[in-house]
Order: sequence, then structure tokens, then C-alpha cells
Amino acid sequence: MTERYAVIGHPVAHSKSPWIHARFAEATGQDLDYGRIEAPLDGFERAVDAFRAAGGRGLNVTLPFKHAAFRYCQDTSERARRAQAVNTLVFRDRVYGDNTDGAGLTRDIEANLARPLAGKTVLLMGAGGAAQGVAGALLDAGIAGLVIANRTLSKAQSLAARFPPAAASGYGELRAPFDIVINATAAGLGGESVHLPASVLGSQTLAYDMVYGRDTAFLQAARAAGAQACDGLGMLVEQAAESFFIWRGVRPQTRSVLDSLRGG
Repeated sequence: MTERYAVIGHPVAHSKSPWIHARFAEATGQDLDYGRIEAPLDGFERAVDAFRAAGGRGLNVTLPFKHAAFRYCQDTSERARRAQAVNTLVFRDRVYGDNTDGAGLTRDIEANLARPLAGKTVLLMGAGGAAQGVAGALLDAGIAGLVIANRTLSKAQSLAARFPPAAASGYGELRAPFDIVINATAAGLGGESVHLPASVLGSQTLAYDMVYGRDTAFLQAARAAGAQACDGLGMLVEQAAESFFIWRGVRPQTRSVLDSLRGG
């Protein structure tokens, strides 16, 4: 029997997740249907209830509902609790939530970009839900240091306190180049630039923007500084593979899917 899954968000029409999961299902011989649900901003719980009542087995959760999904769950994984956000819902006797964003990011950097994280210095830009979802995974990967920077310093300090030994900083106080700089802000979605000191980006820096499908001001600045610049398309594919594994118990290969999305 075909089992139903979907991605829920607002907006969600642009999501590549249905295509990605369809490719995973084909490659692994899994019988599933994966769609999109655009929920009203005030209607996340109602939309999830309706999907469950219709026999839905699981959901990917995207902006702006990851915190609402965390509250919706009866059981959660350790990484979801650390992030206080859920991007993967599993409907069993009880509702289970997980967060695969951190695993997706670290797997993309280490496996697809061949940049080991152990021993590296990392600057994480932003202190919202995207940053919360990956900070723990970065620390677990054995990085040498994590600095969280945000325009509102108090937000960076609050997030850093949740993930010791991370440090907090305003953008203006940043000086030395980092091995890896990750943009977890929403600036790229609106075409805004991030006021990052030029000294932070060196010729050996990996500049990673979680936004995918557009050449953001951050990526442009990184290339101008001679850094390696990469968008978040690989993270999207890798976190989807982790969700697929949670749902189906099968881990799909990602290389061919990522190559197809990049036009390779």
C-alpha cells in the first residue's frame, strides 16, 4: 500500500522536496507518495491533524513551523530537543519529532565538499531557527571553536549559552579569518547583504550559505575574497535523506540526486 508523506510550510510551492523524495523512493524501491501542504500561518496544527486523519505517515516541516512542530510532538529526539525545533514528524501511536538539519549540513560539508570539520574554526551567522538546528551538530563534529554572530548580540549570547563552549559576537567585533563561515540568516532570501568584516573571509575559507537556488550577496562577497563559496542545496538533499531513513529504515544515496539538481 502506498504510504503518504509531505512537506508542510508557508510558502511551500517552491519546495524541491517532493522531487527529491520521489527519486529516493525510485532508487530504493519504496512505495510512497510525497506532496506539499501550504498551511495558513495560524493553521499548522489543524493542517497536520487533517493529514494524520487522512492516513499520512510523516511530514517534513519547513519555515515558519519548525518550532510549532516541536511543540506538537509527544516524543522527540535528543537533537530536536537541543535545537528546540523539529523538521521531521513521524506519526506512530505517538507523534515523534526529529531534526535532520544539522546532520544534513555536516554531511554535505564533509562528504560532498570534502571539507573535514574536526579541528576547524567555524563562524555561524544568525541566531534564529536555522542556526539553532545546526549548532549542536557542528560541535558534535569536533570543531575547534564555534562563534555565533548576530546583529542583535543578546540573541547570539542566548544561543551560545545553550551550546557551550560556543562564543557570541557582534559582526563588528569579528577579526581573524575562519576556516568555515556559515550563513544561517534569512538575509539572502530578501536580497540583503550581511555586513561581515572582510578579514573574516580568507582564501582557505569555506563560505556556506544555507539558502539555495540563488547567488546571494554573501556568496558574491565570499568569491570576491577568494573563498570557496557554496549554497545549501547539498544540505537540502542530505537532510532529506536523513528524514527518509527515519521514515523508511533505508538510507538513499544522494550523489546522483544532488548532481541532477545542480544540472550535472
